[in-house]
Amino acid sequence: MTKVSMIGVGKLGEPCAEVIGKFHPLVGYDISPKQPKNFEMVSSLEEAVKHGEIIFIAAPTPHDPAYDGREPTSHLPNKDFDYKVVKNILVKVNEYADKSKLVVLISTVLPGTTRRELEPLIRNARFAYNPYLIAMGTVAWDFSNPEMIMIGTSDGSENGDAKKLIDFYKPMMKNNPRYVVGTWDECECIKIFYNTFISAKLSLVNMIQDVAERQGNINVDIVTNALKDSDQRIMGPRYMTAGMGDGGACHPRDNIALRFMSQNLNLGYDLFDSIMQAREIQAKNLAKTLVDFGLPVVIVGKAYKPHVPYEEGSYSILVGHYVKKFGKSLFYHDEFTGDKYPEDLGPATFLLAHDPETTFLDCLDPDPDKNTSFVFPEGSFIVDPWRKHPPVQNCKVIHYGNTRK
Repeated sequence: MTKVSMIGVGKLGEPCAEVIGKFHPLVGYDISPKQPKNFEMVSSLEEAVKHGEIIFIAAPTPHDPAYDGREPTSHLPNKDFDYKVVKNILVKVNEYADKSKLVVLISTVLPGTTRRELEPLIRNARFAYNPYLIAMGTVAWDFSNPEMIMIGTSDGSENGDAKKLIDFYKPMMKNNPRYVVGTWDECECIKIFYNTFISAKLSLVNMIQDVAERQGNINVDIVTNALKDSDQRIMGPRYMTAGMGDGGACHPRDNIALRFMSQNLNLGYDLFDSIMQAREIQAKNLAKTLVDFGLPVVIVGKAYKPHVPYEEGSYSILVGHYVKKFGKSLFYHDEFTGDKYPEDLGPATFLLAHDPETTFLDCLDPDPDKNTSFVFPEGSFIVDPWRKHPPVQNCKVIHYGNTRK
């Protein structure tokens, strides 16, 4: 077993540490009190550094909250992540470390940041960059079932510290992920462009949805299902269903940071700004559809995805921003964020922001009298951008993106 330390026991660090702590003796350090199950907390950063053979840094690299994607961002100036917290931790870690220690950064940074700004702060220990592909609300599962594990070292060698980390991870993995070893810069690129590819795919399929709404006589699912199966040229079926735009703590902010990088490198074009503009215009188009029914609007699902309380980067809130701009009354309904629309509201326009197959567990029952666990007031409009909800008596269900006659 390997002695491990996790510095930063927050939304990312704590779930990962809980998994690692089942396999290795692990201690955690954080400025906020924690009560973990599978590891112990120590009271000082010095204790954490001295304990660990491998020292993970899971510190935030935040943007200004205005950049998280709940409100429009394309008009804001380009801006990098904030590395102050990470840098302060690395300086302190360096004071107590020696060459027997491997310091591993798992926070998201722009390409080139580790080489230019972060690794030079660690002179007394070894350094690796090892970001995770996880989503808030499912961190522990994502950690144990990754699509791939990225390990960045100074020279991209698969020996030495990269091999040490591969051997460290293998017993903890529930699947059989591929291991990608590269330089720090290469792994920084993989991590942040992974998210951007998802954003771009969602923007493209939602553009098809916009075309269906404007052109008419198009079922967007017929189009996207054909494209999903064209995997020789188009990458796989995931994120190829038109619906709500991308969200979460990473996707909008990563695109904004890449806008900053594009400008600094003088690329001469800004694809990332186009992705963010498309995201906002698509949200505005959906909001316009909602308000045109002339009723108060209820967005069912406020968090960035179902069954979690996290609102960072929520596309639902971005749509709500435009609903309010159009001057309509707006309510949210989401048991995980604590939001509930007024029971005496009467008829309204409901947006099913979360996939009803996931959120309304019995909504696909073929019997219309049993088709939902959610009660819609008589005379309401139900806008379903997933195109799955069956008819509801005395209400009108609109499958947004299917204008086939």
